[in-house]
Amino acid sequence: MLVAALVILPGMARPARAEIRYTVSVADRAAHMFHVTMTVPDAHGKLVVAMPAWNATYLMRDFAERVEDVRASADGKPLAVRELTGDTWQIDGNGTIEIRYRIFWNSPGPFSSQLNAHHAFINYAEVLFYVPSRRTEASEVEFTGLPADWKVAVELPKAPHCASETCFDAGNYDLLTDAPTEIGTFTEFRFVENGAHLRVAMDALNGAEWDKDQLETWLRKIVGYETKVMREAPFHEYLFLYHIGPGAGGGGMEHSNGTAIAVPQFAQIPAVTAHEFFHLWNVKRIRPQSITPYDYEHPMWTRSLWFAEGVTSTYGAYTMLRSGLWTPEQYCQHLGQQISELQARPARLWQSVEESSLETWLEKYPFYERPERSISYYNKGELDGVLLDILIRDATNNRKSLDDVMRYMNATYAHEHRYYDGSAAIQAAVEHVAGRSFSDFFGKYVAGTAEIPWNEILGRAGLGVQTEQAPVADPGFEWQAGAGGAQVTEVTPGGAAEKAGIAEGDVVISADGVPLPRYAGFWIAEHKPGETVQLRVAREGKQLALPLTLRSREEIVYHVAPVPDPTAKARTILEGVLQGTTGAE
Repeated sequence: MLVAALVILPGMARPARAEIRYTVSVADRAAHMFHVTMTVPDAHGKLVVAMPAWNATYLMRDFAERVEDVRASADGKPLAVRELTGDTWQIDGNGTIEIRYRIFWNSPGPFSSQLNAHHAFINYAEVLFYVPSRRTEASEVEFTGLPADWKVAVELPKAPHCASETCFDAGNYDLLTDAPTEIGTFTEFRFVENGAHLRVAMDALNGAEWDKDQLETWLRKIVGYETKVMREAPFHEYLFLYHIGPGAGGGGMEHSNGTAIAVPQFAQIPAVTAHEFFHLWNVKRIRPQSITPYDYEHPMWTRSLWFAEGVTSTYGAYTMLRSGLWTPEQYCQHLGQQISELQARPARLWQSVEESSLETWLEKYPFYERPERSISYYNKGELDGVLLDILIRDATNNRKSLDDVMRYMNATYAHEHRYYDGSAAIQAAVEHVAGRSFSDFFGKYVAGTAEIPWNEILGRAGLGVQTEQAPVADPGFEWQAGAGGAQVTEVTPGGAAEKAGIAEGDVVISADGVPLPRYAGFWIAEHKPGETVQLRVAREGKQLALPLTLRSREEIVYHVAPVPDPTAKARTILEGVLQGTTGAE
């Protein structure tokens, strides 16, 4: 998931001391209310403060609707507060102004914030006001009201002039929004891998079981492989912040020096982590111009998410394969599922992956999620990444690969503190590495909607695609996944969901303890007709336990496997894809 924050790259100026100060009390846990005090110095007449309208996900979420009782004072005297819009306030005063308010949050991470008896989790753009005209000024945050056994995990330095152990130097507001914070009784450990310093904070909910040694083994493999590919670890320390167990959210959120990941089951950690850690480069440092600088108030229309998110998914899967966490057979199965998902969406014939990127802001509407209306830039972007890798290898006799493109863009953009200008810049990087034109590929499969010749391109890597009409699981309902669960948008008359008592408008919190994914195709591929799934459903303020017995429907399923007699070149390319090597190494 693309984080909503600016990045301060090496060499860029950073303020030396705190100017705007925040105190966040977590004492009001029973009411789920953060009590915030914001201190702004050097006000001159009219001070405007604002609450961001979106963060973490590409949805206008209007966090101001959670704000209560905004008050201001200077030198202990009350000041007038005038609401200008639904998320901006004007305060008339001079000198140092103190602003106080409450904000309600009790939604699990990583895309939301939460305060309850168990812990506090904070995405700052969802909790803290900012001064639009003074975003670059240094900021400081201090936490108060912590129980005696609570501690803080955040990848920010301690504020040097603050005596409190829970006071941190944020640099500026944008750096603050890029540093999610966990406060509670989590387990913490550190280790070093391939020269990279890693920190882990694990919050296991409701007695969820996890294995520290197993987690460290997974992380060493993931970090070791990805830092080897990119030939650097561009951080002083990196924080893996995990929530696992029943009641955890679903998914991961990348940040410049860490990631926040929430999954119901311990075994789900590696695949999500492999994706999020690669965002350390792709998005956080190799960054599209269309989302820079960050705008907290308006949608930021971009055609680049197919690369920023989709190709990151390419590397998430490659990492699982090449680090040994998946077998080649598991990777081929995954690739077949991705192709099946794309081919099952009629919208692929008219919506390009660039247009899918552009329209991400429409994902909050159930109609948009229909297969006839949209495709996923994660899904097709990942597939485009694999196809580009194969075609680059084919054009260079396996001496170059997509890895070289990522390293070239890292050197050209991230290291030079520049931002790339959409697909044209990506195409130029591919052509630089491959030594030939890729205009046909980008015209047809990135900007265009031509059907992908799977066997022709995958065949260059000794892979073949076969289809079969096969029975697949049919849950009997459609949903729209979001923070807090998946809303039921349509129930098939007489189908499995209707028989189970599921109704349109219900929110499915989990299925066998796991949140439903955004795209039904991926979930369906993991289940079988006749299987009974235990759903936890929210309806009118109550939670229901509903067993759902999946029925069957016929669909075209795609399978990917090595062909029996590949050419010598194809065999070499397949080995390179599976192992992540080239003839130049």
